[in-house]
Amino acid sequence: MDPVDRRNLTITGRFSAVTGAVDAPDGVQVIITQAYGPRGDNLVGLSDVEFDGHPAVTLGIRADDHEGLIHLSPIHGDGRKSRSFAIPAGTRCELFCPVSKQPLDLVSEVGDGSGARYYAIYLTPQLSQGTMLMISDLWGHYHSRIIDDFELISAWAARHPD
Repeated sequence: MDPVDRRNLTITGRFSAVTGAVDAPDGVQVIITQAYGPRGDNLVGLSDVEFDGHPAVTLGIRADDHEGLIHLSPIHGDGRKSRSFAIPAGTRCELFCPVSKQPLDLVSEVGDGSGARYYAIYLTPQLSQGTMLMISDLWGHYHSRIIDDFELISAWAARHPD
């Protein structure tokens, strides 16, 4: 069994100096093509917002007595987003699924002294913590993480070279 979901994997080989998107070795970009909320609702392509031709990941957001949608670039490392109201840097945000209105699942504290917390956007319909995007709840705190089974295995292997 191939452990890579090749049907939903997109490798563009493009780098954007305009957006500042982070390239992996050999010019590969990681693009989120599927994402799910806490009850399994699809979060990709809910609107017509796109980033470099890729449909946005859409979340509900509450901050400073405002509520609305935020559309995130699906390109890993690209900080672009589209929203209907201004949010000052450092504001704690409530993140929720725009379909079910359920809050995103809390994963953990970030652990960098900022007080930020990670919330889960699942990358498969199984809603597994082994395959998720962890997103910070502090506006302007760009410390999202993508977790997959390979990353966990790689981290273990790096600590156990024998």
